[in-house]
Amino acid sequence: MCPAAPITPDRGVCEIALPVEHAGAHPVPRLAGRHRVRWTETNAVPAEAVLLQEAYLEHNVVGPGAMADALHVASAAVLGCRVLVSWNFKHIVHFQKIPLYNAVNKLKGYAEIGIHTPLEMISDEN
Repeated sequence: MCPAAPITPDRGVCEIALPVEHAGAHPVPRLAGRHRVRWTETNAVPAEAVLLQEAYLEHNVVGPGAMADALHVASAAVLGCRVLVSWNFKHIVHFQKIPLYNAVNKLKGYAEIGIHTPLEMISDEN
């Protein structure tokens, strides 16, 4: 699980890759000093993530055509990630959808998750 510690370049980052063609089952390696999650054929998507994905659809956060995107957000929430970084502006990083994802997360007992673009996560500090 992603830690509750402050997010830095080496801590608190969950990377979740859910290819559409394999959205039902995907390696969960832990890199030294980093918390990255990649689904592989060895680890099935948690049932909790599928239930949360269904809740997003039931609450009209996204439609049936965005099931893989809903599963991406649900997996991050279920795994305890604090931030999800994506270039998907249509179904994930969308100013109207982010509060809806988080409302359903709260309703289902999960923490809110920050959803941002990669550019928002780049620091200008040295």
